[in-house]
Amino acid sequence: MDQSTPVVPKRMGRLAAAAVFATALEWFDFLIYATAAALVLGKQFFPAASPVAGTLASFATFAVGFFARPLGGIIAGHVGDRFGRKPPLVAAMLVMGLATFAIGVLPNYAAIGAWAPILLVLTRLVQGLGVGAQWGGAALLLTEHAPVEKRGFYGSLIQTGSIFGAVAGNLFFLLLTANMGEEAFASYGWRIPFLSGLVLVVIGIYVQLKIEDTPVFREMQKRTAESKQEAGLRKAPLSEAIRRYWRQILQAAGAFFVVNATFYILISGMLDYGTKHVGLSRTQILVCVMIAGATQVVSMPFFGALTDRMGSRKRLYLIGTVLMAVFAFPMFWLIDTGSIPLVLIALLIGFTIHATMYGPQAALYAEMFPADIRYSGASLGYQFASVFAGGLAPFIMTALLAATGTAWSVSLYIVATAAITFVAVFTIKERFRRDLYETSKEEQDAPLGSPAVAR
Repeated sequence: MDQSTPVVPKRMGRLAAAAVFATALEWFDFLIYATAAALVLGKQFFPAASPVAGTLASFATFAVGFFARPLGGIIAGHVGDRFGRKPPLVAAMLVMGLATFAIGVLPNYAAIGAWAPILLVLTRLVQGLGVGAQWGGAALLLTEHAPVEKRGFYGSLIQTGSIFGAVAGNLFFLLLTANMGEEAFASYGWRIPFLSGLVLVVIGIYVQLKIEDTPVFREMQKRTAESKQEAGLRKAPLSEAIRRYWRQILQAAGAFFVVNATFYILISGMLDYGTKHVGLSRTQILVCVMIAGATQVVSMPFFGALTDRMGSRKRLYLIGTVLMAVFAFPMFWLIDTGSIPLVLIALLIGFTIHATMYGPQAALYAEMFPADIRYSGASLGYQFASVFAGGLAPFIMTALLAATGTAWSVSLYIVATAAITFVAVFTIKERFRRDLYETSKEEQDAPLGSPAVAR
């Protein structure tokens, strides 16, 4: 299959728009929980606990969703490698929508007692299954069909979906807190974003189904089917991925550590830190996080495209890892001043450094694995890291602050995750512009040292 034949730009644009829109809806539903956990869920579902313990408990339930993500990735990876991208993507959005809506109508502790936090944990687990199943398919949908010379750029677009979702969620909460009193927001206002999430996901599913019927999707499905038929696709791509590509899966997981941890520190942990430790109002810190985060809609495609010109994904990724470790202490020094301009500058720099890694990540992951196990391998690496990095990051941050009383402990935590990522990325074999139609059998049969580039 000649990957150098580009998809018609107009059609590729439509495909990219559909994939980004679907991803934004998925992450809107998943990430509004992070904002709610920082602002209100502790009091609603863990009222008997102290303020710190309540926040820890709400962040713990936030982390629970991440423990379900690997299972979602495993199921979707297996289905996606065998039957294509449509089934796991649509199923992921449906599962996410139902779980998010359920959180919006869930009675609090005052209404049903201990059942409230139990049901909250269960619905969060289902959310984790949904988002775990979605990322791999959406990312590979673009990277596998993008023009080879623009693979980094198109792969980065799928990453912006999480930013659109996060910004939309923060904006929703900002509007609610600005226009509702404290009592009204605590009583029912926080539920509105969760209820609206179901409507948005239904729209996303409709778009996904309609796009599948267009000529560009039929052509892509035909190409995928032909490549799998020629490869003699294995019956168990998941077991093949674990057996033969466990090193790459571990490398992919390690590469995501500092990226995922700092993302959730920035979008969720900072909300709690800014209000309780710095003295900023909810509106002030929400605005700062929203503005700084929104810049990634531009910075991530920029850095993704930059790797297309640099001839390496690893180089920029390693630079970003070092910069994040170096900035870990100055970021909190700026935020601790309580000055809104300095807080905004700190967050802008943090999100920009984050984009140097998250932007090219989809292309890096796609080029790490052969075609027949790519969905499984990429999903496993991404989702397992999300458990130990992103899911626990706000909880660890809150616990460290409670134990030490200062932000230097959180900075050291960021440095530690950066060290893990640096080692993982440094050991990844550079496969810039590899032939994405190459199978594991073809890769193993290739002469030692031969370049795996697009043919």
